[in-house]
Amino acid sequence: MQAIEFSEHGGPEVLRLVEKPDVAPAQGEVAVAIHAASVNAADWKVRMGKSMADATLPHVLGRDFSGVVTEVGPGADLSVGDAVFAVCPRDTEGGYASRIVLPAGLVAAKPPTLSHEEAAAIALAGLTAMISLEDTLKIQPGEKVLIQGGAGGVGGMAVQLAHALGARVIATARAQNHDYVRGLGADEVIDYTLTDIKEALGDCDAALDCVGPHTVRDTFGALRIGGRAAFIATGAEAPAPTRSGVTSLRPAVNRSRALMERVAAHAAAGTFRPPVIETMPLSEARRAHELSQDGHVRGKIVLIPG
Repeated sequence: MQAIEFSEHGGPEVLRLVEKPDVAPAQGEVAVAIHAASVNAADWKVRMGKSMADATLPHVLGRDFSGVVTEVGPGADLSVGDAVFAVCPRDTEGGYASRIVLPAGLVAAKPPTLSHEEAAAIALAGLTAMISLEDTLKIQPGEKVLIQGGAGGVGGMAVQLAHALGARVIATARAQNHDYVRGLGADEVIDYTLTDIKEALGDCDAALDCVGPHTVRDTFGALRIGGRAAFIATGAEAPAPTRSGVTSLRPAVNRSRALMERVAAHAAAGTFRPPVIETMPLSEARRAHELSQDGHVRGKIVLIPG
């Protein structure tokens, strides 16, 4: 099997395409031929040692993917030929590859209306947005909700979901992405390069910050007294509030088939529409990381094994 791995932390240049031996699935596991793997901001943070710094090296990146089951271990309740998508277990990766072995209990049926590229693009992004808005912030109809980074992978999913939940959605994005974010369901889009978020808002019931850590103060400033904010880009713990009267939360983005089936249900209902997707061959992972780390990707980059 082919895989992208790194043997030392550093810039995109440490990534290399290698051949690795296949591993047979053990009890309760399945092997999946990966057709598409998503690129997430977390990936370059792992590569640089800012996240999962204790990961065993060499390390294969990639947290979410879509593909087809090719081998089934004892006790696994899937079949060869099943089209599936999944998010890797916590502190475990391996999606930047042509094949992966993981517990069957984490794998769900790929939404039939989506291509493998689309399913990979919504897997972790949709899961994170769903847990953040539904389970952590518990968004209610009529609430005013700020999404920091509305044009990104998680942000775009969050804009769609917040709109579907009946919230008034305010999103931040660069000017060239405003039409795109409005098309996802935002009622208002703010150019964060020109507008002081704290001055423009201050009355939001809830906020999801997908950018951080430099946006933390603005996110808290956008809330009303009693408001709540969730942060997914500031580390494992929620940041301390920079003002009184607000709540800071860190979503627990767990993995399970049941959770992925919820994501699939949102896709089937049209709540999660696939974002703008740029596909690249697996061999161009370095370039994908350069673009992701630059921080201005609209939608998602998806790697395709050759």
